[in-house]
Amino acid sequence: MRIAIQRLAHAEGLALPSYATAGSAGLDLLAAIDAEMTINPGERKAVPTGIALAVPEGFEAQVRPRSGLALRHGITVLNAPGTVDSDYRGEVMAILINHGNAPFAIARGMKIAQLVVAQHARVEWLETADLTITARGAAGFGSTGLGT
Repeated sequence: MRIAIQRLAHAEGLALPSYATAGSAGLDLLAAIDAEMTINPGERKAVPTGIALAVPEGFEAQVRPRSGLALRHGITVLNAPGTVDSDYRGEVMAILINHGNAPFAIARGMKIAQLVVAQHARVEWLETADLTITARGAAGFGSTGLGT
């Protein structure tokens, strides 16, 4: 699949999002910042990536956390996954939050999140008085094996 991408002025010199390995599902997103940015514990910030996309209709681009940042520093994408809709043409941002115990510094060009392109369906509601019966029924949290 080919997707049009626009490199914004503040991303000059940075690589476009890329896959780290042949088996990677996500493309690495880089911080397109001029000066170091710090996210303190409990704080959240929108980090610019310096790119805008033209995602095809029927698809979305999902901004997701990087597992290493989450494990080592408690840094994650607050609205994970963040959705870039097919009709959005603004800059892709990563809304990061620091759940860790120490301030986290972000430098220009640092890998801050990943982008996964996924197909999605649009639905049309069919309102009904009753739903089909299943073995699980209306059982909720913990009902499929977590126990009590």
